[in-house]
Amino acid sequence: MPRLPAIALRSLPVLAACAVLGLLPASAHAAEIDTGITAWMLTSTALVLLMVPGLAMFYGGLVRTKNVVGTMMHSFAAMAIIGVLWAVCGYAFTFGPTQGGIIGWEPSWLFLTGLDSGIRDEGIPELVFVMFQGKFAIITPALIAGAFAERVKFRGYAAFIALWSLLVYNPLAHWIWGGGWLSGKAIDFAGGTVIHISAGVAGLVAAFYLGARRGYPESSMHPNNLVMTLMGAGLLWVGWFGFNAGSSVNSGLQTAQALAMTQIAASAGALTWISIEGVHHGRASSLGMVSGILAGLVAITPAAGDVMPVGALCLGILGAIGCYGAILLKGRLGYDDTLDVFGIHGVAGIIGGVMLTFFLRPGDRPDLLVQLWYQVEGILISIGYSAVMTLILLALVDKTLGLRMSDDDESAGMDHTLHGEHGYGLLNLN
Repeated sequence: MPRLPAIALRSLPVLAACAVLGLLPASAHAAEIDTGITAWMLTSTALVLLMVPGLAMFYGGLVRTKNVVGTMMHSFAAMAIIGVLWAVCGYAFTFGPTQGGIIGWEPSWLFLTGLDSGIRDEGIPELVFVMFQGKFAIITPALIAGAFAERVKFRGYAAFIALWSLLVYNPLAHWIWGGGWLSGKAIDFAGGTVIHISAGVAGLVAAFYLGARRGYPESSMHPNNLVMTLMGAGLLWVGWFGFNAGSSVNSGLQTAQALAMTQIAASAGALTWISIEGVHHGRASSLGMVSGILAGLVAITPAAGDVMPVGALCLGILGAIGCYGAILLKGRLGYDDTLDVFGIHGVAGIIGGVMLTFFLRPGDRPDLLVQLWYQVEGILISIGYSAVMTLILLALVDKTLGLRMSDDDESAGMDHTLHGEHGYGLLNLN
């Protein structure tokens, strides 16, 4: 056996000490990163972010010409406001070590300082997971904006979503996903309860609190650009593959299952909706098509990684039927949820969250009644907590900064009054 050089022998104690203290070069940790999973999670993160401009286009096309910029600004503002809050403290509150099951907390995670070089057990850098989850935090309050479109002040909206994210989304996400008191009970694969139900209920509360738009329902309030809405729906559908399949935090069998179930449910929802329209109205509409797509996507979200294709078909169909009925009921009740946030996201989220219990994969099926109770419990808690906190926050912002636009400003439109712009460079305010 060849003898080691004297300098190598003298270096052994130093190298041993460095190994014990964790001072060896970072390459010693690089092998822990799974590049395949990391690549997919980077892609998923980008896909979920794509949903936010997709939502802006979807909502922007549905409002009147004078409000298209203001409505789209709601989605883009969420990217800025929640994007900063998530890095400052949102992730620490949501995924930090649980404090009594109520909220997460880890001081070193503020400003993401202690996570810069961390690697998760799944084999991805911690910052990739932080950014992936941050996109969920962004899109949730952006969804709410559709319920009170065309009638809120921008500064009031900005303050409301900041407070709502910190005091509603972060705790709720911690309870179910972050190790809180509901973790391991209700199945919510990608956000049916945490995202869609909470946002849908918040939208319903806001619609009642703020009241109807000026002239609703007597005045004509047709969408300004259904082509843009169709494109927005298409971007949402594409982004939803990252939304659902990325929630496996893997690049394996369950990832493929979640992706396939997402496609099946969205198609089933769209086909069901336009079929109902064909019977009910004698024609299929583009608005019905996109509504059915969203109903199917929302219904499969809590179940995407846990049900089989038949279950995905059924959830897509049930989601479309339920949402179609909810929108008809809205017309009878007369409240002005402008873009049907509760009628689509809230109702389909509830349907998916409850009905997934009956379609779980055979090998993973727990006791039916126990799981059904867990699902109902999670949904009721999401509904109750979101409703109460949303009402409190709306009242707080309304009494301080103001929320509802004046009649004159609302008549002139959000684009001109709040932003000094026109979406199409036109002066037509219809």
